[in-house]
Amino acid sequence: MNTILVVDDDPHIRKLIKLYLENSQYTVVEANDGQEALEYVAHTKVDLMIVDVMMPRVNGIELTEDIREYLNIPILMVTAKGESNDKVTGFQAGTDDYLVKPFDPVELVLRVKSLFKRYNLSITHAIQLGEVNINLETLSVSSHEETVLLKKKECELLFMLASSPGRIFTRAQLIESLWGLDYDGDERTVDVHIKRLRQRIESFSSLSITTVRGLGYRLEGK
Repeated sequence: MNTILVVDDDPHIRKLIKLYLENSQYTVVEANDGQEALEYVAHTKVDLMIVDVMMPRVNGIELTEDIREYLNIPILMVTAKGESNDKVTGFQAGTDDYLVKPFDPVELVLRVKSLFKRYNLSITHAIQLGEVNINLETLSVSSHEETVLLKKKECELLFMLASSPGRIFTRAQLIESLWGLDYDGDERTVDVHIKRLRQRIESFSSLSITTVRGLGYRLEGK
C-alpha cells in the first residue's frame, strides 16, 4: 500500500482527506505543518504528499521547495487560494498538481491516483543515450566521467526530449505533459527551463537541445 503524508494545520481537513484516502486503500500519515513534515520524511519513506499552502513555521511553498531538493515523489498542493498567481508560484516551487479549497474529496482521490500512475510510468525507467544516462529516480544525468544533479522539472524535461531523440516537441506538448492541463502560466516557462537545462548539461558534448523556430525543441543525441 502506498503511504501518503497529509500536511495541513487544520485537523478537520486532515481527517476528511484521510477518510477518503483510506477508503481507497492508501496508508495515510499526518503532519501539522511543514517543519513537522520535513522531520518526518527525513526518517520515514512516503510515496506522495498532500500539502496545504498556508501553515505556520514552514509553509507549503517552502516545504515543496525543500522536498524537491532531495526527493522525487508526487506532490499535490491544496490551498484556499485560487488566484492564478498563487498557482504559478506553487508549480514553480515544484508541485505536480493543485487543488483549491473547498474541494470535492472524490476529485482529490482521482488526482492522487493520476499522480501515482504518472510517476509509476516514468520513474521505473532510465534512458541511455550512448554513454549518457538520464535517470528520473535520482534526478541525474551522468556519464563515466561525471554526474550532474538536476531539478525535478529539468530532469523530466530532459527525459521527455530524450525519449524520442530528433523528434520536435512543441511548447504546448511539453507544458501539457510536465505541468498539466490546469497550468495557468504561459509557454515561456518552457523556454526558461530549457535555458537552465542547457547550462546544466553543457559538459555532456553528446547532448544538444536544438530550438526549432516557431515550433519547439528537440534533443540531438550522439
